[in-house]
Amino acid sequence: MNLPENTPPAVPFTSQPITPQSTPPIEHLPDGYDSAAPVTGKVRLEAAWGSTEGDEDLTVSDTPAPISDGQIFKQQYKQWNGELNPRWMRNWAILRHHLLGVFKKGHRPWGMPIRLYLLVVFIASLSDVGMTLLSGLIGDSGLHSIWGVSRDNLYGHVLGFFPRNMLYYPVVAALLVGGVISEDRQHGTSALYFSRPITRFDYVGMKFLSVAIIQALIILVTLALYYFAEIATMGRGWAWIIDTFPMFLATVLSALLLIFTYTSIGLSLSSVSKGKFFPGIALLSIVLGTKVLAFIVSNLFDREILYLISPYDCLAHVGQAIIGTQPTYDQYSWTWSLASIVAMNAIALYVLSTRVSSMEVTRE
Repeated sequence: MNLPENTPPAVPFTSQPITPQSTPPIEHLPDGYDSAAPVTGKVRLEAAWGSTEGDEDLTVSDTPAPISDGQIFKQQYKQWNGELNPRWMRNWAILRHHLLGVFKKGHRPWGMPIRLYLLVVFIASLSDVGMTLLSGLIGDSGLHSIWGVSRDNLYGHVLGFFPRNMLYYPVVAALLVGGVISEDRQHGTSALYFSRPITRFDYVGMKFLSVAIIQALIILVTLALYYFAEIATMGRGWAWIIDTFPMFLATVLSALLLIFTYTSIGLSLSSVSKGKFFPGIALLSIVLGTKVLAFIVSNLFDREILYLISPYDCLAHVGQAIIGTQPTYDQYSWTWSLASIVAMNAIALYVLSTRVSSMEVTRE
């Protein structure tokens, strides 16, 4: 090989030892992420922004809840040694609670449909009063002979079947007794009564009296207005009043018997129930169902004995005997109807007293 003249001689190769290059140190991963860590399926998620700006807080603030020590109180009933209100005042509070609830708020919450129906029945029961006033104003003797005060008209005002004892009075009783006692059993209101110095007799008595008074406002008040409308429009004197007043008292007695019977049966049904529906429907079924059954048997077999199981027919038979109208029940005496009414009321009052005496002071 030809080389230039000024080329320096080549230096022979020298063998130099090769030193291994040191590998860069591997950063130690945090605990849980090294190669020896088990695979748990968990990953660390970091936010897209601010994850490395120092504004994240990866610590959990665990503020210990303050420990409060409980206290055990000695629950012991302390008898009231003060002066109690008299018995009549406690009973008046129960009676007022039920009666005033019909007219204004702040007392027993009677439903608006019940109030409206009571008003409709009261106005409808004044139909004979309006016809008496009309006959007196126009001076029509024929109209007065139909609607004027007489034994039959007094009987029909209280014990007439249609529409009074079919659409008016039984339905009113059913609406009133629906939740008088059953709601106390359902909502535990009895605890408010029996936790106070109120006997169960007073409890039942005021419930009974409140329902009876509301019915009396419809039946007896309209009956009195009917009688006094005759006196006012026809100018009746003392002789007429003396002749007809015993009939009026007999009608009042029949009305009281009607109110007592409907109330006792209705409250006995309410005491064994926990709702409004069953007592009302059961009362209507007893009053109207037995009437229909006895009427069917009487027409098919000419037997009136089943009228003794009908509360309305027994009341009508006794009312005919008391007022002195023509009886419509010929196959048995009115005393049997009276005995049947007494038996019905005795059974109803027994069920009522037994059920109330076993009522708990809590919700049932």
